[in-house]
Amino acid sequence: MVEEGRSARKRRLIMEAAATLFLRNGYQGTSMDEIAAAAAVSKQTVYKNFADKEALFQDIILGVAGTVEDFLRSVTETLRDTKNIGADLYDLGRQYIQIVMRPQVLQMRRLLIGESARFPDLARTYYEKAPERVLTALAPELAKLHERGLLNVPDPDLAARHFAFLIIGTPLDKAMFVGDDTGFSADDLNRLADEGVRVFIAAYRNR
Repeated sequence: MVEEGRSARKRRLIMEAAATLFLRNGYQGTSMDEIAAAAAVSKQTVYKNFADKEALFQDIILGVAGTVEDFLRSVTETLRDTKNIGADLYDLGRQYIQIVMRPQVLQMRRLLIGESARFPDLARTYYEKAPERVLTALAPELAKLHERGLLNVPDPDLAARHFAFLIIGTPLDKAMFVGDDTGFSADDLNRLADEGVRVFIAAYRNR
């Protein structure tokens, strides 16, 4: 068990060092020698954990994509038996914007966009596992709310897109161009989320 713990720690240190270097120097500007040095491990240890630099890059990117898992569970658990659709949608909106606007997520998203021509399959996989998965998780829950008469959602797929972009469209678009220093505080993000949900509810309330 001790050896397994050491292996997991080394793997984590390698991924953290690689992520820092990729973000600073880009994929092409980062070598496996530099990653090994930054992680304070041998180059052999790096290759023991990752077949090559591309595999390491992919693991880092897909690890970021996996950060939406808790939010996906929250979507289902929150909306399945909701008794207060307004309050629960506001809560989900705030969760969503805080997850998407985390600096690490933004940094890796920008990096992947910049490398998407070199890694088209990885870019597509990231999209399917993160942004698109949020939409495909939200749409059926909105359909159930329509069936319960809590919302008027004739097109759940479109409504899911409206929900997402009303909340994250403005801050995410700015972050992709100006970097982490968007000027949005946590309170600003909550306000943007609340206003996005308010507009969503106004559009989809059951009249």
